[in-house]
Parts: sequence; C-alpha cells; structure tokens
Amino acid sequence: MLDIFDILGPVMVGPSSSHTAGAVRIGRMARVLLGAAPVQADIGLYGSFAETGQGHGTDRALAAGLLGMRPDDLDIPRSLELARERGLSVTFRTVRLREAHPNTALIRAEAADGRRIELQAASTGGGRIRVDRLNGVDVNFTGAFHTLIVRHQDRAGKVADVTRELSNARVNIANMSLCRSRRGGDALMVIETDQPVPPVARLLIGELPGIRSLTYYQREED
Repeated sequence: MLDIFDILGPVMVGPSSSHTAGAVRIGRMARVLLGAAPVQADIGLYGSFAETGQGHGTDRALAAGLLGMRPDDLDIPRSLELARERGLSVTFRTVRLREAHPNTALIRAEAADGRRIELQAASTGGGRIRVDRLNGVDVNFTGAFHTLIVRHQDRAGKVADVTRELSNARVNIANMSLCRSRRGGDALMVIETDQPVPPVARLLIGELPGIRSLTYYQREED
C-alpha cells in the first residue's frame, strides 16, 4: 500500500529527496545514536553522493543532520557555516565501499566527552534511509520504527531477558535481528518496536547481566 511519502515525497528544503532529505536523516541518525552533539565528524561519500552530492547540497544536508536539523529546516543551506559557529568540525572525502547503495555516507563522529560512532547508511529514495553498519557491525534498520540497539555478551538467555523487559513494558516488537562476532563474544541485538521504549524499561535492560551498552533511537513523528 502506498503512503503519502510515496505519492508526494517528504517535506524538505533542497532539490532532491535522496541527496537532501535522506542525507539530513542520515546525519541526524548519527547524532542520535552518538547520544550527544558531535564536535568532530569525518564523512565519506560513496557513489552518486560523491559524484553529484555537492551540487545537490548533500554535504550541507549531512552537516545539518549532525547539528540536529530536520529535512524541512530553512537553515540547511547555511549548515556548514553554522557548524563552524557551533564548534563542529566537518570534513568530507570520497570512499570506496563494497556492495553499497549508490547514495551512501560513512560517518565517523566524536562528541566532546570522547564518545564515538561509526555509521554507514544509505539514502534509499523519498527521504528514506537504511543503516547498514554501526561501529563495524552489519545491521539493517531504517528509523521508521523506534529502535533499540543492545550490545551484549553472547550467552544463552540474553534475548529472552531483553524481550521479557519489553513485554513487561507492553512494547510490541515489529522487527528484530541478532548478529555476533564469534561464539561467546560480543553480540548485537537490533529491535524495532511499534511503541516508544519507556526510559525505565531501557534502564532495566541496561542493568541486565551481560549487557555491554544500549542505544536508543526514537522515531521521528512526521
């Protein structure tokens, strides 16, 4: 079934939903998952992002997202200037990636407190995005749902522990994926939910034995 974005496209500032609206959302996703305002960002551009991105304003759109702007923010054309004013240093370069979508950005960002993130994401059309890698781990989520990302020790019962807390909070799971580096090593759960995950549920999950870290993305309300 088509939704309004399939028919009209997103409300945005800029010439291209893929190069502008999607790029803003990629930058914003990196900021949210970092959990703080970045002070430094190295952005690799691949495919058409690298070839035609500057003319379409992709560089400004990505910087705008890192500053916390949305696709309809009228300050997007000034984002590089605003980044300098707000203490965000942004550099761009061309990267080579294997089997990546042609509208892909690789963002390495750092906050003032030392927190870091590496995110590879693609703008898939109509302002939509897909996150393909997070901190070196292959993932697949879009930001269309509330998303809980849990890094944990690969031990029996960890998935059940996390999903039990979500059930107790009456949060329904829409999609879920699990990957691990090796048996008994680090594993990563990506859980997309229909309802927002309450802060108390996130706190309880983060305190479970074997949980290394927890990151949460709350879906934007259009």
